[in-house]
Amino acid sequence: MTEPFVVEVWGKPAGVVLREGNAFRFHAITQPFFVLDGAQFTTLGHARLAAARLEFDRGHDPGDHGGADHNREAGRSLGRASHWASNLPL
Repeated sequence: MTEPFVVEVWGKPAGVVLREGNAFRFHAITQPFFVLDGAQFTTLGHARLAAARLEFDRGHDPGDHGGADHNREAGRSLGRASHWASNLPL
């Protein structure tokens, strides 16, 4: 059995990722990450980004284009979450 990797998004537990052959399988432990439960990813980083994206999309209204972000398309950027997750060791 491989060592599990705990995935956190902004300090909140999202799930556990286990290596299965050449892939990584996500096992959700809380909402809203149950939609990713059982999903397979090519890298641990992709699993982390999917969880971060899900949390980011949940916290933002896709129709809200006001404020400083009025030039960005909704759901296209993970902002600091993407940068943070991409700098984590795999």
